Amino acid sequence: MISLIFAVIGIIIMWKVNTKAGQPGWAAIIPIYNIYVWLKIAGRPGWWLVLMLIPFVNVVISVIVSIDIAKSFAKDTVFGVVGLWLFSLIGYAILAFGNAQYHGPAALAGQQAAYRS
Repeated sequence: MISLIFAVIGIIIMWKVNTKAGQPGWAAIIPIYNIYVWLKIAGRPGWWLVLMLIPFVNVVISVIVSIDIAKSFAKDTVFGVVGLWLFSLIGYAILAFGNAQYHGPAALAGQQAAYRS
């Protein structure tokens, strides 16, 4: 019962973060597709989804994407690692229900137009 409550809370939080970032909120409840949307919010290419399926590599990729999502919401690297990666439920709740505004995909901010996918 407690797991179900945490799952529903997590879906509500991710739904709100997705809508703040201009993505469909319902994507939070579709397995695999929710990771693709997460990558889009961060500004990473969709093929990184394959990297998320590789053991141990997925840990590194999830840290990088968490940092990129934090920067996309004008938060710092520490918030990305501690808030979004280590304490995900709390960090994403801060993004969802706080005053954080989505500023666009942070991973694309420093790239030249020719390298954007």
